[in-house]
Amino acid sequence: ALARAPDLAEWQDAAWRARQGWPSWRDALHALHSPAGEEDVSLQARHRRRLAFDELLAHQLALARGKQARRAKPAAAIPASDLAVSALAALSFRLTGAQERTLREIRADLASGQRMARLIQGDVGAGKTVVALLAMIDTAAAGRQSVLMAPTEILARQHFATITSALKALGIASILLTGRDKGTVRSDKLAALADGGATVIVGTHALFQDDVAFHDLALAVIDEQHRFGVSERGRLLAKGGSVHTLAMSATPIPRTLELTLFGDLDVSRLDEKPPGRPPVATRAAPMPRLGEVVDRLETAVMSGAQAFWICPLVAESEVADLAAAEARAQALREVFGERLGLVHGRLPAAQKDQVMEDFAAGRLSVLVATTVVEVGVDVPTASIMIIEQAERFGLAQLHQLRGRVGRGAAESSCVLLYDPPLTDVAQRRLDILRRTDDGFLIAERDLELRGGGDPLGLRQSGFPAYRLADPVAHRDLIAPAADDARLILARDPGLTSARGAAVRVLCELFDWRADGALTEAG
Repeated sequence: ALARAPDLAEWQDAAWRARQGWPSWRDALHALHSPAGEEDVSLQARHRRRLAFDELLAHQLALARGKQARRAKPAAAIPASDLAVSALAALSFRLTGAQERTLREIRADLASGQRMARLIQGDVGAGKTVVALLAMIDTAAAGRQSVLMAPTEILARQHFATITSALKALGIASILLTGRDKGTVRSDKLAALADGGATVIVGTHALFQDDVAFHDLALAVIDEQHRFGVSERGRLLAKGGSVHTLAMSATPIPRTLELTLFGDLDVSRLDEKPPGRPPVATRAAPMPRLGEVVDRLETAVMSGAQAFWICPLVAESEVADLAAAEARAQALREVFGERLGLVHGRLPAAQKDQVMEDFAAGRLSVLVATTVVEVGVDVPTASIMIIEQAERFGLAQLHQLRGRVGRGAAESSCVLLYDPPLTDVAQRRLDILRRTDDGFLIAERDLELRGGGDPLGLRQSGFPAYRLADPVAHRDLIAPAADDARLILARDPGLTSARGAAVRVLCELFDWRADGALTEAG
């Protein structure tokens, strides 16, 4: 097959390729299949970097064309409103500089008359929801509907509880639609959606079911957007004519990888924490000191504290993981009795929601969980996080779990239990976590420590399944590929020039579809 591979016209910029000292596409392919020595199988070999750049360029071209197509579609122009000014004045706190900047960016998109597709990336507790709320108030003031979709019912209920009083004070009608709604309750809510009686709608997967129709849906806010499939997001966006989309993610992504995940979106970063929130005191302790940790936890619980206890998902089988979590819950139940609850991935959704609700309401003092503790679940009274076998978790994941506490006024702590001896990487990971609570910095460090493979577990977050490019080893090539893609399309939008024709061949070779995270509907 290699002998029959044609000599294709060069699609790379000649000056760039010469500067890199890269071979032609055909020679690079030959070197990949016929390595002469150990250096030829390195990810940094010239032929491998050339092919990696080709793949990254093809992907960035698909993302850029998706962005172009979206911007070509007109959408409702929504101006900033006096109602949102009133809502801001009623807040008990001032927006951070990052929140104000993000709100300006969203408002510029909404007022432009082009379809918005923006992602708010913010660390845990950075204040994404209030920014989204102000955009929804602007939309309501323009006489149009907006929807906030969350991946779980407990998150949807929490969002609804957070925003509903502010909306009511402004005379904006809001409703909550979830899978629990049945019979006349459901039909009444569907009628309010269809006739415009409800302007702001909060809900779960129930929002994109076939019998759900909106009067005039103009803005969709999607929380933890990677938790929804492409088709699910598409079905929601198809409920309106040309819907503005605002996605929210509490998983900070390193800047170097942002382009591969979100190249078709405009990204706003909330990189400031609200003032006055005390940092979570983080310390590590070896597993042999488990008894000491339990004793201290008992004392804290007796004085009214609430705690998460996280068991690792480490075994080959989910059954074994579950058994480990159940065994830990059983042991702790001897100390905490009925004040202890257990949640895990195999628990039915309704039961899981009930346990989480009991914990949030203070009916439980200790919650033992596998890593299904929902990102975003807000339990301000929970002030202690204990993570068992912390060395088995990635840095970003540890940071996410730690973010479940420290959301109230009380001083909070996180205990990282580990099995000694620690490897050098595990030691550095725990040290970084003890030194900083900046999620973006932690994400960068995690990337450096992992050095390859699937960084940050991102394949679960819609990370591209590259075949030749390694997004960690080749991260220095991502931005140049994105710049080249933008330049190619700016100079030759129809790809009709000689280089354009070669680029079309490249796009066919890699077959990326311009159907990125939020541009596939409407």
